[in-house]
Amino acid sequence: MGDINTVGVIGAGQMGSGIAHVCALGGREVRLHDLAADRLEAARAEIGKNLERQVAKGAVTEAEAKAALGRISLTAQMADAAAADLVIEAATEHEETKKAIFQALTPHLSPTTLLATNTSSISITRLAASTDRPDRFIGLHFMNPAPVMKLVEIIRGIATAPATYETVKAFAESLGKTTTDAEDYPAFIVNRILVPMINEAIYALYEGVGSVRSIDTSLRLGANHPMGPLELGDFMGLDTVLAIMNVLHDGLADTKYRPCPLLVKYVEAGWLGRKTGRGFYDYSGPTPEPTR
Repeated sequence: MGDINTVGVIGAGQMGSGIAHVCALGGREVRLHDLAADRLEAARAEIGKNLERQVAKGAVTEAEAKAALGRISLTAQMADAAAADLVIEAATEHEETKKAIFQALTPHLSPTTLLATNTSSISITRLAASTDRPDRFIGLHFMNPAPVMKLVEIIRGIATAPATYETVKAFAESLGKTTTDAEDYPAFIVNRILVPMINEAIYALYEGVGSVRSIDTSLRLGANHPMGPLELGDFMGLDTVLAIMNVLHDGLADTKYRPCPLLVKYVEAGWLGRKTGRGFYDYSGPTPEPTR
């Protein structure tokens, strides 16, 4: 397989814009697609702001940041994003939505294009089966925020060809990332361990073991975590936390993965964390305040 010089990214949310940022800074031409024009413009602004932050920290030069931003083109047309050596899907963590995207992409793809999904929990084999190229399909799971986090999980489906794996692994490493291989089991490695911890923290809150602040302080200072689990859940998006817990519960049929009823209630209320301004913390003021 040839080198990956052009990358299509489907979805201009937090993950998609972060992946576009990383790929452009790694010297690739990026075509960032979303159906919503306002989301595309917001993604460009966010990428620009994050590049400026990297310049201020001395991580990249001003010239490198400007060149990276210039490599990103925005498009509302899926066909434009499909015209790439690698297309990475970074849509919401919902299996049917992802399958619909891959089916819509198929008519526009070159026979040589590789497909990747940034799913954090869903079966790579099942997603690959919804495409015309399961041998050229792979899981490429960037951590959030992609420009900062060093890890990329690589997950092969049952039909993924060895050449696909080697090409995508080399690509991820060329972006300055460290890769780990995960088997195609629900939630892979990071979220198989991390998200049940967040769910357990929500149970601790639900059962009155501790308050929001005491739980987060305990894990930050007692386990040396950079963020408390409830704060982290808000950062990830509580809808994403719930989706991953449901994948684990459905896929492994073990009651230890049952989503906490309080998590379900917050998602039903639309209290999804930072992106909606309210989750386990209220973000409307100068400092986040617990909502319970």
